[in-house]
Amino acid sequence: MELKAEEKDKDKRIDVFLSERIENLSRNAAQLLIADGNVTIDGRPVKKNYKMSGDETVLAALSPPKPMDAKAEDIPLEIVYEDGDVCVVNKARGMVVHPAAGHPDKTLVNALIFRLKDSLSGINGTLRPGIVHRIDKDTSGLLIVAKNDFAHERLAAQLKDHILSRVYEAVVCGNIKTDRGTVDLPVGRSRTDRKRMAAGGSTLTARDAVTHYEVLERFNGYTYIRCRLETGRTHQIRVHMAHIGHPVAGDPVYGPKKDVLKLGGQCLHARELTFLHPRTGEKITVNAPLPEYFAKTLQILRDKG
Repeated sequence: MELKAEEKDKDKRIDVFLSERIENLSRNAAQLLIADGNVTIDGRPVKKNYKMSGDETVLAALSPPKPMDAKAEDIPLEIVYEDGDVCVVNKARGMVVHPAAGHPDKTLVNALIFRLKDSLSGINGTLRPGIVHRIDKDTSGLLIVAKNDFAHERLAAQLKDHILSRVYEAVVCGNIKTDRGTVDLPVGRSRTDRKRMAAGGSTLTARDAVTHYEVLERFNGYTYIRCRLETGRTHQIRVHMAHIGHPVAGDPVYGPKKDVLKLGGQCLHARELTFLHPRTGEKITVNAPLPEYFAKTLQILRDKG
């Protein structure tokens, strides 16, 4: 891959430059590429602490990823709607959606392959069969799955055109003063931490993101809210709420360092999903009740007054 440095890259370390410019390449992975001699600037190998002058041409030899196929695993799965084209799953908190580095198995996809066998779309390849959209590991709730390519293409189009509607509920830190509001800020990969997303930035990965929220209930130091997404960026609700000073309770990335409620992850649930059936055009709305961890959290907050 050939990359041309710009004036804004001046004085930036080469490993940082690579991690910002190459999608899904972490800073550690960039350093390994450099150490193996797979990165050159103007034809010369460099060290990881090389600082850019802002007008270089960088060549990075990227190794192809090792092939991996998702395997069928007998894992409990709650399916709340299913027909010949579509399956809607109520994902448990703590379950990863599809296999990836660090999570090769025990994912939602492994469970889907066992349950549905060959009845999954192949558009997203062998690691993400049927997956139209994702939710985070520690976010519970509804996720739509396509059982064939016909359904996948039409559901993906609904997602792009904001026809497929997703409603979440969350407990956030602090007391939101207004009853409702909208956060309209682009969300993209953080320049300083590849594991984080950032709101309002000007990174190359930033894309428009809109979250509407309304208050359902207020507690001492916390607020129970409902969020409706216009867009579906990675960590969107978590990033937007943290940006306005009300991070999702228990969020280990964007929230307070101390998990006061001992949630062990963000208190965020994909509550409602509305879509047009890809074959019939019928409007379908599916709901998932609050999971036990969420309901218990609300009860604890109510008891505290």
